Amino acid sequence: MPKSLQAQHHNLADKATQLKILSNGIFADGQLPTFKEKIEPLNEYPLKPTSIEIFQVNVGYMCNQVCKHCHVDAGPDRKEIMTRETMQQCLDILRKTKIHTLDLTGGAPEMNPDFRWFVEEANKTGVEEIIVRSNLTIILANPKYHDLPEFFKKNKVRVVSSLPFYQADKTDRQRGEGVFDKSIEALKMLNAVGYGKAGSGLNLDLVYNPSGAFLPGDQAGLEREFKKELKEHFDIDFNSLFTITNIPISRFLEFLIRTENYEDYMDSLVSAFNPAAVKGVMCRNTISVDYDGHMYDCDFNQMLGLKVDKKAGQHISEFDLEKLENRNIIINQHCYGCTAGAGSSCQGTVA
Repeated sequence: MPKSLQAQHHNLADKATQLKILSNGIFADGQLPTFKEKIEPLNEYPLKPTSIEIFQVNVGYMCNQVCKHCHVDAGPDRKEIMTRETMQQCLDILRKTKIHTLDLTGGAPEMNPDFRWFVEEANKTGVEEIIVRSNLTIILANPKYHDLPEFFKKNKVRVVSSLPFYQADKTDRQRGEGVFDKSIEALKMLNAVGYGKAGSGLNLDLVYNPSGAFLPGDQAGLEREFKKELKEHFDIDFNSLFTITNIPISRFLEFLIRTENYEDYMDSLVSAFNPAAVKGVMCRNTISVDYDGHMYDCDFNQMLGLKVDKKAGQHISEFDLEKLENRNIIINQHCYGCTAGAGSSCQGTVA
């Protein structure tokens, strides 16, 4: 199994190096406008939040897979993990605010030893929805995870799972040999307890992201295609398909540079900039929390080490809803990924 960029001691494991690449070159010499220059004429700079509705918590970077596009640079060799004490601080925030959604991500969030406790306690806070972003194969990785579908059902968790394509070759190229077959088996296990089935109230959504340096196709069209193919060949049902644009950071940035696609990809993102997508970017209603409790405008800013505006408080121990809802959102050139074409977010297109 390949190693994370961090374990390889790759220069792009360094967040400052990634930011330097994003800030210099074609953007510094004026070939392409910076994201700030693009949104200023729209009166969208500084970019401001609407309200905080989603609390996205990354409970650790450990994962059983090492996917080529992973913006987290997650893998078995990553040991960063959220403690129960930090989870408790998150629960306290959910209890004292009207944030309606807890969105759990990783790595593979299920690998955090306190994951199940966190989900069960979160349900007691009255939060309306708990999302778990599962890579699917974790369900089969070890017998101790085999009952996850039942656990998800018992706790009314909404499962959102990455599946790059409905055929094995493209999925395995991006996520590792054998991942597709295990994902199909895991989807069948989720279907067996009711996930994705009409009338069950158990939502199972899939996530598609392109396998190369291009933008995703039409979300509705891809959803129809995925539903037809997965039903016909594997008798699998799911609710919705979300398309997500690959963001030029971490392993995808490494891929772009290694294949000499970086400048062309950034040009395609800038050319496809959609002003309407700016209105719906996820940083406007989401706070991202890392494993040690620091807050970011989104999961991508988290991976670049761009904490929220210092004036708003940067750790959940300083959580102040009013300050956070009045902060300036931190932007850089990677934000073009969320505003190209129909836009992109953890919930799919935004425009």
